[in-house]
Amino acid sequence: MTTAQHDPRPLFRGALEWAGDLFAGVRAEQLTDPTPCPQFDVRALLGHLASTIDRGRVVGEGGDVHTVPECLSSPGDEWSSTLDDVTKRYWEVWSNDALLDTPVTAPWGTFPGRAAVLVSLNEVLVHGWDLAAATGQNTEADPQLAQAAYEVMQRVLPATPREGLPFGPVVDPAPDAGPTERLANWCGRVTAPWMHRA
Repeated sequence: MTTAQHDPRPLFRGALEWAGDLFAGVRAEQLTDPTPCPQFDVRALLGHLASTIDRGRVVGEGGDVHTVPECLSSPGDEWSSTLDDVTKRYWEVWSNDALLDTPVTAPWGTFPGRAAVLVSLNEVLVHGWDLAAATGQNTEADPQLAQAAYEVMQRVLPATPREGLPFGPVVDPAPDAGPTERLANWCGRVTAPWMHRA
């Protein structure tokens, strides 16, 4: 069993720290810019990322994720504060070691808690890449945590078939792509010509 499978929470902490840097780096004039997620502009993507973390908390509590909107709002566009709030609430639940082996239920099934953390890890890294690509920030998280997430997703998310899954076809990575970009490509993300690639 790999470290990520045994306890993926340290990896997720690292992903959240990276997300915090990205949130802080978004400029006000970028909030209505497009992102690699065609349904989200930058503001909506910030709200979706925050929602992903809060929905992870609800899964750990045994609640219904649909009680959390797909995109959270942030009065005054204080997105760093919003991220801090949802992150604090997340760890109030997931600091409990017993949850890693406790069956939890999400819309996609019932599985051990550690798998729920891995799902949240992938969501934050891929949407973090989306946010970084759209706002001209460094698109690579810590290589070790991104590589660990990439290897997990290659095992659990098949290249085909993907019908009915919220992932596009695998995109061939650029020769110089780092592990975060390769993870995003595996999940179907394409870097459009107008986007930044750091």
